[in-house]
Amino acid sequence: GLQSQVMATKTIPIVLLVLLVGSARAHPRRYMWHLGMNLNPADGHIMGYTVGWHTGTQIGTNTTALSMDYLDHYVWIEPADYIAIVRHQHGVIDALKVFQFRYWGLSLLDRFKDMNPGRRIVSSGGPIQEEVAWDAENIDDDPIFGVGGELAFNWQYTNNGHRIVLTGGHLSALGVDDDNTHGLGNDFCCDPLKGITQRDGQSQHEISTIQDCPFPSCRNHKVQGTDHGPYSRMKTGPVYGNYAIYISKGANHFPPVGTELNIVVEGTRSRI
Repeated sequence: GLQSQVMATKTIPIVLLVLLVGSARAHPRRYMWHLGMNLNPADGHIMGYTVGWHTGTQIGTNTTALSMDYLDHYVWIEPADYIAIVRHQHGVIDALKVFQFRYWGLSLLDRFKDMNPGRRIVSSGGPIQEEVAWDAENIDDDPIFGVGGELAFNWQYTNNGHRIVLTGGHLSALGVDDDNTHGLGNDFCCDPLKGITQRDGQSQHEISTIQDCPFPSCRNHKVQGTDHGPYSRMKTGPVYGNYAIYISKGANHFPPVGTELNIVVEGTRSRI
């Protein structure tokens, strides 16, 4: 009768609440990392200082995103609060660092277009996650994993430019032409304020190693792989791995070393 109808009416909201709570528990929020760039220093394509970084032009395809040079135009224009730099061997992580950006809400395109005056320290608090596999090789002079400090973007001095470096390495003073800063996306002969290479790109090189090799006294500047210009100081060295750059708005923890990578990787979020 009437009493049973009233009880049924009261029961419906309770059932809906239970269903909603159960649904939230069954589908917790997922925090994703998105691949913005991959660097392979021996694939025949040179990602120096002037290629892709400040234009966001698509480079490569999804099918070879983790085996050749790659830039995802859509990820490059997405706001990013966290960045992961991941060294990998054929898609399997052997070293990684995660940083929190000092200024949130800017895309990688925003950050790499900021070349004049450049020399931006873009992270704060140092790495919030840092892992190196026990069997990882060539770590001591790795430009990312062999030095500490904060991330710096667009490090320019005289006619030199470096897209990603760490403050724990040697950062050349503004007016000193020593060719002695080392990182990812490098060029020793360019207009670093405009992102234009010079002398037909003879001094561009994709990935360097940590070394003390100042110009003009040092004539043997070791770079990783064959992806460099024909400048006589550039000496082809071993490839330490591919370097992948992932961004996220919410995730601040990356899957551990030994994980197989994909274009999108599920991470986690923890208190910093």
